[in-house]
Amino acid sequence: MTFILAIVFFFFGLSMGSFLNVIIFRLNTGRSFGGRSKCLSCQKTLSWYELVPVASFILQGRRCRSCRAKLSWQYPAVELLSGLIFAGLFLRFTNLFYFGSALDFSVTYAFCAIIFSLLLLIAAYDLRHKVIPDIPVFILIALSFAGLFLFSGGSFHLHFPAWQEFLYGLLFTLPFAALWFISRGKWMGLGDGKLALGLAWFLGPSIMFSALALSFWSGAGIGLIMVAFKKLHGLKSEIPFAPFLFFGAILAFFFQLNFFPSGF
Repeated sequence: MTFILAIVFFFFGLSMGSFLNVIIFRLNTGRSFGGRSKCLSCQKTLSWYELVPVASFILQGRRCRSCRAKLSWQYPAVELLSGLIFAGLFLRFTNLFYFGSALDFSVTYAFCAIIFSLLLLIAAYDLRHKVIPDIPVFILIALSFAGLFLFSGGSFHLHFPAWQEFLYGLLFTLPFAALWFISRGKWMGLGDGKLALGLAWFLGPSIMFSALALSFWSGAGIGLIMVAFKKLHGLKSEIPFAPFLFFGAILAFFFQLNFFPSGF
C-alpha cells in the first residue's frame, strides 16, 4: 500500500514539475503563466501528447515534433526531481499519514511540498539565468516565517515561537550579506542571503547548519572539478549557488542530518 501511494505522489509530482518548468521559462519574460505551451523555437502550440512529463521528451528523441529543435534537459530533470520530492515527502511523513490525523498530514505535506517546489524552481532558474528571482524567494520567506507559527517539533501545531527562532534566520543571512557587500556581488549574490533566510526558518538551526555544510562542500567540489577540466574560464567564472543550497537542504531535511548536534 505504501509503495502504491508513493507512486501516486510521484506522478503528482511529475505534473507539478511540468508546471514549474512553465514558470521557469516564462518568469520575467513578460509572458503570462496561463495559456497553452509553445515550442520556444518555432512557437507552435503544443498538443497534449507533447506535454506528458518525461515521456514526451523521451519518445520525441529530445526534439520538437514540428521544427526538430533540441529540447532542454531542464524539462525532464525538473519533472523527475519534483516527482522524487513528492514521493519522498510522502515516505518522510508515512507515520503521520497512517497514525496522525488527516488534517495534520495534509497541512504538513502541502506546506513542505510547496516549500520544496519553490526551492526547485529557484535552483533551476538560477542555474539557467545565474540570478535568483525575487518573487519566488519572497514567497518562500513568507511561508517559512508563517511556518514558525504553524509547526512545532515537526508537526502541525499553532503556537507562538520563541524569539530565538526569528533570530536564527537573520543570523544565517548575515554571512551571505557580508560576502555580497565585501565583494560587491562578485563572490556571492544577495539573493543567496534571502534564500538562506527562508531556509533557516524552514529547517531550523541544526539542520540548516548541515544543509549549508553540504552546500559549500558540494559547491567547492564541483567548482574545482569544472576548473580542472577547463570548463570554466578561470576562477572568476560564475557558479550559481542556489542549486547547491537546494541540494544541501534536500539531503539535510530528508535524512535529518545534524553535523553539529552539541551546539543545538
